[in-house]
Amino acid sequence: MVDWGVPIRRACQALRFDTSSYHYKSRRTGQAGLELRIRESCEICETRVRYGSRRIHVLLRWEGWQVNIRKTRRIYNELGLQLRNRHPKRRVKARLREDRKEAAGPNEVWAMDFVHDQLAPGKTLRILTIVDIHSRYCPAVDPRFACRGEDVVQTLERVCRHIGCPQTIRVDNGSEFISRDLDLWAYANDVTLDFSRPGKPTDNGFIEAFNSKLRSECLNAHWVMDLADAREKVEAWRRDDNEVRPHSAIGYNVPIDLHIPGGATSPPP
Repeated sequence: MVDWGVPIRRACQALRFDTSSYHYKSRRTGQAGLELRIRESCEICETRVRYGSRRIHVLLRWEGWQVNIRKTRRIYNELGLQLRNRHPKRRVKARLREDRKEAAGPNEVWAMDFVHDQLAPGKTLRILTIVDIHSRYCPAVDPRFACRGEDVVQTLERVCRHIGCPQTIRVDNGSEFISRDLDLWAYANDVTLDFSRPGKPTDNGFIEAFNSKLRSECLNAHWVMDLADAREKVEAWRRDDNEVRPHSAIGYNVPIDLHIPGGATSPPP
């Protein structure tokens, strides 16, 4: 209309656009107040991770807001409030991978994972591995035929009786590590479980490197006949790695000198 100097009716006819649509004025009320109330509701319920968009919608209806669930969910998502649900359910001592700081001392941060192997007859082994990120000290390498959450707790309790509990343990999202047994143990011992992001093994790169070393230097170098033989071989390798093998990451020192000063030997398996 500006460029050609034509009236509204003629411009609408040329574009085959209805003039009533041109003159339509939206009667929708602004949603700034609704957005503010939803944000306030989420801030009030920040510690209640079950207060999602549905529960917020119920609260809004109780307060007299005339809004449907679809609009509540849309605004809830636009405000980014659904990110609260990324916290793992039922994990009291869990936290997101946020500002990871370098471990400054022994027993500050541990890493934990599983390695799979087979006996010579073909039966599968699952080997729980634990390593201290600061000293590269390995508290335990525990092979079993099957390992559940309570078995992980049993190994941790045995290890912590000798060298103490860590402040944080980095783990992946395996079923053994998200179990209620491990979460309860972590809560009772004031240990934080730091979970890796799904599909990001590099979040726990220290234990991945340790597992690679265990496989190349021990598991691939020996035939293992039974569970007792597996425990004997991996324990001998663990002691050698802790007390004899120089590690380049810690200035070619041995881990036990950094973790247990004074020349003490590794705690028993």
